[in-house]
Amino acid sequence: MDADALARACADAMWRDDRASAGLGMRLEQVAPGRARLSLAVNEAMVNGHGICHGGFIFTLADSAFAFACNSHGLHALAQHCSTTFIRPAHRGETLVAGAVERTGDARAGIYDVRVTGGDRAVVAEFRGHSRTTGEIFQIAEG
Repeated sequence: MDADALARACADAMWRDDRASAGLGMRLEQVAPGRARLSLAVNEAMVNGHGICHGGFIFTLADSAFAFACNSHGLHALAQHCSTTFIRPAHRGETLVAGAVERTGDARAGIYDVRVTGGDRAVVAEFRGHSRTTGEIFQIAEG
């Protein structure tokens, strides 16, 4: 199986059981080796007392993009450390897009950057995630 097909198969396997991302309304738009892009429309339930999108939802979108990117190589990977810098607020009705890119990695650990942009394509947040593999391999049927 080539690297692109493996990344897609890993994403499909994860998405089937990902109740959190799907339950919040995220859409998996793209996946490739070491990369992923997800989107999320900010709804009324995601707005905080300041009338803007709660940062936890922005973090969760970025974390999900990170998860799909770091699990694209066929090995189960989990977050070891993540940080987010919020740049500007997001608003109800805005669609956020999180694009994750692998910066460095090997069979044990990786570092990924995720940029979250809003409807105007302006940066909403920058996320950096450090991953660790568990030793488990995705069970994917070739065919």
